[in-house]
Parts: sequence; C-alpha cells; structure tokens
Amino acid sequence: MSTHGVVIVNAGSGIGGHDVVAASIRDLFKELGIDADVALVSGRDVARAARRAVEDGVSVVIAAGGDGTIGTVASVVAGSSATLGVIPLGTLNHFAKDLHIPLDLEGAARTIAGGHSIAIDVGEVNGRSFINNASIGLYVRLVWEREKERRHGHRKWVAAAVAAGRLWQQYRRVRVVVHTRNKHRVVRTPFVFVGNNEYQLDGFQLGGRTRLDGGALHVLMAPGMTRIELVKVLLRAFTGRLHGEDHLESLTTSEVSIQAWRRRIGVSLDGELWIAETPLTFRIRPGALRVLVPAPVAAT
Repeated sequence: MSTHGVVIVNAGSGIGGHDVVAASIRDLFKELGIDADVALVSGRDVARAARRAVEDGVSVVIAAGGDGTIGTVASVVAGSSATLGVIPLGTLNHFAKDLHIPLDLEGAARTIAGGHSIAIDVGEVNGRSFINNASIGLYVRLVWEREKERRHGHRKWVAAAVAAGRLWQQYRRVRVVVHTRNKHRVVRTPFVFVGNNEYQLDGFQLGGRTRLDGGALHVLMAPGMTRIELVKVLLRAFTGRLHGEDHLESLTTSEVSIQAWRRRIGVSLDGELWIAETPLTFRIRPGALRVLVPAPVAAT
C-alpha cells in the first residue's frame, strides 16, 4: 500500500490486550512497508476517528476489530473517496469470511499491502448503514437479554444460554406490515432479517454470502412460526438443511419498508443494538464501498 492509511483499533472490544494488538499491528505494518498510523480508541469514538480520517483525506481507513467495529468504520467510509481495510479481530468475522479476507493478523495485513480493492454494496436503514445484516424481533431480544446477564457478571456464553432460556419461556412473534415495490402484507413472525445481499440457506455455506455486489437486500421471515417449529428450523440450520424449509419466507428486493406495532423498536445492526423510529425503510446502495481484498489467483 503506497498511500497513507489509518488503523482504528477498538479499545472497547472484547478481544483484550488492546495495547499489545495495536503494537503488533504497528510492527507488522512497518515490516511490510505500509505507511499507516495506528489509533487505539474507545468504542464510542470509533466513528469519530473514522470521520476524522476521511475528512483529512486519508486514502485507506483500516478497521481492526469485530463486525460491529468494521461496520461502524465502513458506514463512514462508504460513499467517500477512501478505501476500507479490514483486520478481523472478532469472534465470528462474517464480513471478512464472505470477502475471503484472511483471519490472521499477518494475512490480513498482507492483503492490505497488496492494494487490490473491489466495490461492494452497503445496506441502509433509516439513514444508517450496515455491511452484514439488520434484524428485529427474536435476535434483538436475545442480544438484549444476553447483555443484561453480562452486566450481572456472567461470561458471554453463559449469558447467551440464560438469555436463550428466557426467550424460550417468553416466546412471542412481532406483528409487522411489510411493504415492497409490488405489494404490502401483514405478517406475524418471530423475526425479520434483512441482509446486505443474499445469504445462503443450505449446505456448508450456511449463513454466508457468495457475493456482496448483487445489488439486492435479502429479506427473511417466518410467518406464523410457533415455538416448537422454531426449534425444528434451528436444528435444520445446524445440519445445513434449511433450503426449502416451509416456514421460512425469503425474498430479494432493492428496497423494503417495515411498519411495526409501535413508534420505536429495537434493531440489531451488524450485531449492535439500536433503538429506531418506525417505519424502518431499507434500501441497497450498490457499489458504495471500496474494500481491500485478496487479489484473484491468476489462472495457469
């Protein structure tokens, strides 16, 4: 990477050892000849640091953290002249996996040094961007309950188990009105999932995306699904056999509006919780974000 960059490391993430991580990135980039400043910032200052970098004309803004951190930086970089670099430091790293960005620090750094970029789509809801997905309903409640348990001192996976048990006991569906360009309908569903491009629902790529430049949102719902039916679907998901599941309704569209039963509603945006005003208006922004990815292997 011959141009100047800034690496934003989220000091508020759960990876721990942030000073060591920042120092490792600084040393590795120096070895690779990458001209980049490394900024260790608190979680609430990630967006501010990214905006400052873009306003200063930085060519490459690099997000070091989980999907939430990467999504925050990407939302600032999208639509600007800057390019996004990714150093995946999270637990799941969905975005990096879907773009085939190496999950190890050295591999990710070498990808950035390679300088090969592509233009991908970005999802948007009520003016806020997302790189993976947004959802309402069951998952939002699961995250909400999990974080409440973590504040009480429980470890992440214990908190998740407690939260799942509570949701099982208090299972409910949300009533929404879904508007697309062609029609609208009333749905009672445990969740509404909106993905930035289409997610795979079967096989070994369950939950992944084969492309992020298809120019479409992927809307997934489960109208009328009962608690027992939800367990069956989850079991099918774990065995990679979701394709053709009768209870799931899937559609692709460039825009969709969701009117919920109340004025404000919880939304999971790339795994981060947000209280949004309804209706929720989703759209796709084709090619809005340039991101550094591994260069394609030349055919022999």
